[in-house]
Formats: sequence, structure tokens, C-alpha cells
Amino acid sequence: MKKIVFIILIIASLLMISCSNSDQTVEENENETEGKVIMISPEEAKENLDEDSEIVLLDVRTPSEYESGHIEDAVLLPLDQLNEKASEVIPDQEKIYYVYCRSGNRSATAAQLLVDMGYENIYDLGGIIDWPYDTVK
Repeated sequence: MKKIVFIILIIASLLMISCSNSDQTVEENENETEGKVIMISPEEAKENLDEDSEIVLLDVRTPSEYESGHIEDAVLLPLDQLNEKASEVIPDQEKIYYVYCRSGNRSATAAQLLVDMGYENIYDLGGIIDWPYDTVK
């Protein structure tokens, strides 16, 4: 019985340490956003896009996915072309970019690649499947 209680206490301690470290990481990301990918909700993104026409929406899906429906004014730059065409399609590394894909996987990859390439204001919007607003074809 003592052995089980001891194991439970160790697991609980590890969980508490893990949770406190993740809270610290969130605070660090909020304070030091340059050079890091920042997550943004569709609601916050929509509000910002309505207020600031300089923000660039970057769709990293395939051309056929883009044609089937995309967020208005989004620029298409498929993930598989990001390394070769980023400097041509999105040359300003200081602009604000909201990156999205279908479900959020490719946007996370693309956002990190852009940060690694020197882009300074990269926000991961996730997937268009979570976008509750209108899209265009």
C-alpha cells in the first residue's frame, strides 16, 4: 500500500512540475514573441483583419484546395513551395502574416519554417475548417 501511495505522489509531483513549466512557456511566448510562432484564434484574427489591411493571410494548402474555397484576400503559397517561393511571394519579413491550412498541421509547419527563414511576425491561424466566417471561391 505504501508503495502505491509513493508512486502516486511521484506521478502527481511530475504532473505539477510539467504544468508549471508549460505555464511559464506561455508567459515567455507572450513576452518574447519575436522569432516565435504565435497562435491566434479565428475570432481575434477576424477582428484584426477588419481593422488592419496590412496583415497578410497566407494559405499554405494546395491550389485545388485554395480554389475550392479560401479566406477572402488570402495569398496562396503551398507548403511544398514555401522554401523556394517565400521571398518572391511574401518578400517583406517584417509584415504580419496569418498562416492557415485545412486543419492546422501544415500551417504549424509553415509558420515554423517562416520563422526559421527570418520572418518576424508569424501567427498560426490553424485550419480553415475552424473559420466560422465567409470564404470565397
